[in-house]
Amino acid sequence: MLTFSHPQSLLVLGVTPQMLRARGLQACPEASALMLAETGDDGREHLLEPQAAAAWWAMKQAAAKVGVSMHLVSAFRSVGRQTEILRDKLISGQTIEEALTWVAPPGYSEHHSGRAIDIGVPGQPALEEDFETTAAFDWLQRHAAAHGFRLSYPRGNTSGYGYEPWHWCFHEGSPLA
Repeated sequence: MLTFSHPQSLLVLGVTPQMLRARGLQACPEASALMLAETGDDGREHLLEPQAAAAWWAMKQAAAKVGVSMHLVSAFRSVGRQTEILRDKLISGQTIEEALTWVAPPGYSEHHSGRAIDIGVPGQPALEEDFETTAAFDWLQRHAAAHGFRLSYPRGNTSGYGYEPWHWCFHEGSPLA
C-alpha cells in the first residue's frame, strides 16, 4: 500500500479514510521510470512508464492504419499535481463529494502509475462523455484489450467515479504486454 507522504493532506482536502474505504479505492504509487509517450500540439509532454508507452504507440498506429486518429490528453500525473487539481475543484465551489466524482484523491489516481491515459480525438472537446460517440471509442472497445488497455470507469463502476469513456489503463499480463 502507498504510504502517502502527508496523510494529513487528504484530511485537509476533506478526504477521510471512511470515504476511501467506502469506495474501495486503492492507493497508486507514483511511477519510478517514465518516458515521453507523446507531445501534444500545445507542446505538453505526456509521460508513461516504458511498457505502457510502447503499448500506446502500437495501439495508436494500429488505429491509424484503419483511419482512426487519436491522441493523448493526459498521462502520468504526480501526487502533487493531483492535489492541485482537487484543490482547484474545491476552490471553485464544488463539495468534496462532487469533486471526487471526477477527480481521484491524491495518492489514488491511476495516472500516478504512469499507465493511465486520457484519450482525445481531433476536433472533439477533450474529456467529455461524447467521446463514446467517436470512431476512436468504437475502435478502442474492440481492440484496446489486445494492446493491454482497459476502460477504467465504465457506466456504473463500483469506484464511485463518473463514466469516463476517454480513460484507459494499461495492465501487465495483457496479450501484447
